[in-house]
Amino acid sequence: MAKAIEYQVEPPKIGPTAEEELQRLLQTLHEHGVLRLANDLVASNNEWMQVIVSGLSRKGSLNTIQNISVLLLALSTIPPERMYKLAFGLRDFMAELSREEEQPESASNSAPGARGAWKMLHDDELWHSLTPLLNGLKAFSRRMEEEVDKPISSFSGKPSDA
Repeated sequence: MAKAIEYQVEPPKIGPTAEEELQRLLQTLHEHGVLRLANDLVASNNEWMQVIVSGLSRKGSLNTIQNISVLLLALSTIPPERMYKLAFGLRDFMAELSREEEQPESASNSAPGARGAWKMLHDDELWHSLTPLLNGLKAFSRRMEEEVDKPISSFSGKPSDA
């Protein structure tokens, strides 16, 4: 009886091997100066780290980092659809403010008078559009009156040693 032949099919070469990809990556890093930068950072020991730490440990730098953190915390609580409305609402608001030059001189500078003021008081559409603005000003005023020692403690409700 004949002995069975053991034959393993070599997979077809689909793309470069891992070794070829590694060589290409190394060459690309060299061509773009990344390897030189990495070598210089390693050769300088901790000098560059000391420069970064001394720059970041200044009061102004710490305040900047904390302020950016607070902004990111506030933005993280706003759902994207509300942020969309807010951003484009502000854009439209600014467009209306800049449109003042287009209005006739008499319309932009004249006071409504007693009769006009009385009509404005009974204008439901005006009050409907002003209500969110007034509520927003109230909320802003309440927040400005709060005493906050540590922003992260106020945000999370947990004590902080920072």
